[in-house]
Amino acid sequence: MISPAPTVDERRFTHNMMTSFIQIATLVALVALCVRIIDPFAGIIVWGIILSVAIYPLYLRFTALLGGRPRTSATLITLIGVALLLVPGWFVVESTLGTAQAIHADLEDGDISIPPPNESVRGWPLVGERLYTAWSAASSNIQGTLAEHGPRVRAAAERLLHAAGALLSGLLHFVASVIIAGFFLLFADKGRATSVALCDRISGGQGERLTQLMIATIRSVTNGVLGVAVIQAALAGVGFYLVGLPAAGLFTLVILVLAIVQVPAIIVMLPLIVWVYSFAPAGAATVFAIYAVLVGLSDNVLKPLLLGRGVDLPVLVVLIGAIGGMIQFGVIGLFIGAVILGLGYQVITDWIWNREGLAAPVSAPAAGLPAT
Repeated sequence: MISPAPTVDERRFTHNMMTSFIQIATLVALVALCVRIIDPFAGIIVWGIILSVAIYPLYLRFTALLGGRPRTSATLITLIGVALLLVPGWFVVESTLGTAQAIHADLEDGDISIPPPNESVRGWPLVGERLYTAWSAASSNIQGTLAEHGPRVRAAAERLLHAAGALLSGLLHFVASVIIAGFFLLFADKGRATSVALCDRISGGQGERLTQLMIATIRSVTNGVLGVAVIQAALAGVGFYLVGLPAAGLFTLVILVLAIVQVPAIIVMLPLIVWVYSFAPAGAATVFAIYAVLVGLSDNVLKPLLLGRGVDLPVLVVLIGAIGGMIQFGVIGLFIGAVILGLGYQVITDWIWNREGLAAPVSAPAAGLPAT
């Protein structure tokens, strides 16, 4: 049985289908190649975008103060940002690297000494007596202690060296991100227009509102997470240096990292308070203890004040998005997670309230969002 010849409409449909398939496949291949090419720089570029969004209001103020010169403003902000990263960052890296190298060299030469413990250590609750005994044994018989624990201490020192190298690499990546952010500031209007157009395509006319939501969320996380972490670490570092705590730069970095990943800094502060009591006068140690507890708990006051401020989303949505994103993607996920969960929350909320023609809740309009 002979099949009937395809009609003109069938041939046109087949031609259009094949054309569409080829076009879509070519577009997918092109996008995949572009993503693969920029993948080594993706983290730096994303950080540059985040930083440029976060500091854009500061850029506008600098531009106004400089008489409407955007290039000079962007250059000045970039230089200040690089200096703020390099100066304390290099100090922390050098402190960590120097401590690790000194420990490693002393272990290799066998020329290491441990000062005897203060008598007050014996009176510490639970662990005081045992700690005093072990500490005294290590102080009086360093060779025997090294023979027993030397390999573990040496491995810890090597890990500290690798951590210092990774810290230096991360510092250089952040410097590159700050420089890229300076360039993005000059093209902020075009970038915003592109974001609005893309969101319009996806959401059907909600581009302006969703773009404002993303901007507000990024700035909220910057203030509520990174801002609080920097404030807390800076306050802790001042206390460490004033009380004469060894490796103060390293402990300041630990406080900063813990604050960023949402681990209470008081966990580190309490053992440091005990350590300070072992070498500092009782009065100074007590003052440090009070100060350290206040610093360790300061995020409980600062975070509610700064996180979620200026963004038309529940604070819990922003916080869960930031923490969940960080677990999935690292530190950069603080922003990615908060933005994605915020957009999802807003889209789903709009769909629920507008599904049957209902008016959206009062919190839905973007009128309260900060302008760029």
